[in-house]
Amino acid sequence: MLIKVILAIVTVNCFLFSQTNPGDLLIRNYRPKNIYNVPVTIVKRAKYPVIDMHSHPYVKSEKELAQWVKDLDMCGIKKVIILTMAYGKQFDSLITFYSKYRDRFIMYCGFDYFGYNKPGFDLAAVKELERCYKEGARGVGELGDKGKGLYYCNPPAWGMHIDDPRMDMLLDECARLHMPVSIHVGEPEWFYEPMDSTNDGLMNAYNWRLDSQKGILNLDQELSHFANAVAKHPKTIFIACHLANQVTDLSKLGRLLDKYPNLYADLAARYGEIAPVPRYAKAFIEKYNKKLLYGTDNYPGRQMYEDTFRVLQTRNEHFYIFDYNYHWALYGLGLSNKTLKKIYLDNAEKILYGRSKD
Repeated sequence: MLIKVILAIVTVNCFLFSQTNPGDLLIRNYRPKNIYNVPVTIVKRAKYPVIDMHSHPYVKSEKELAQWVKDLDMCGIKKVIILTMAYGKQFDSLITFYSKYRDRFIMYCGFDYFGYNKPGFDLAAVKELERCYKEGARGVGELGDKGKGLYYCNPPAWGMHIDDPRMDMLLDECARLHMPVSIHVGEPEWFYEPMDSTNDGLMNAYNWRLDSQKGILNLDQELSHFANAVAKHPKTIFIACHLANQVTDLSKLGRLLDKYPNLYADLAARYGEIAPVPRYAKAFIEKYNKKLLYGTDNYPGRQMYEDTFRVLQTRNEHFYIFDYNYHWALYGLGLSNKTLKKIYLDNAEKILYGRSKD
């Protein structure tokens, strides 16, 4: 019986990966190998010291944490921002967990939205924010709104967007405490498109699709709410995570970066979205190199960091990274040394410590 099962598994695998009829191939099983004889550059260590402005408390054990620090040393990463989204006892426990390496990890907290529909919510939320600051929080995030309200926290604040008047006191307090606010705005355009054969980003978008949700704001509406908040709070530093998810039209983000001195954006988890259009993406990043930040937003490991360095630093052509569900061929941007240093380190130090290299 066992032999029959093994033979059946082998037969299925052979069908999925070795059959020659493209009409029978499932897209999720498509794993092309680059056969172009072109130069390949693997970057083991970033060209300049790095501050990763977008990560999360991924590791759960002391052993995993120690390994993360070893990987940071190998890859040339000085510090990592941990976007905990937490407050109260959960935040306190994370502060304790990372305290052994407090010189390598900078902790951000979340907002407490409890009672957000009741009077006095903002006073209580500000009090908790101040307590988290005293415990070691140096920023806020990752806040998140994909069209139904701020919900990257427990409890979520459905129906309340970042520019809601109920958020004003919190955002002003962030300015007073010099706590940058990192926020996830919407999703890339593919997530809102029909999930059919015409969707260019289908393999990336399907699991987090938004096209099937009723009453959800679209990406432009989300960006408008975000821009309103940035305008209302000029002394608060805002970081738009994932290039504000404007990867299919970076000019929309560019106009906001031009308009608001207090606005920045990170590149986290959008390398696979910009690498298929290297000339377009490079021109944007070089132009706005004073306003962009390195980030990862994936489980830490040397290979993950090396993948980001390869996209940013090299001119490699037609390579694949399947680990993050990137189904396109990717191309290195070959950014200038000046831009690399700014997005790896200088801009982050300006935000965190007020150090400007301009």
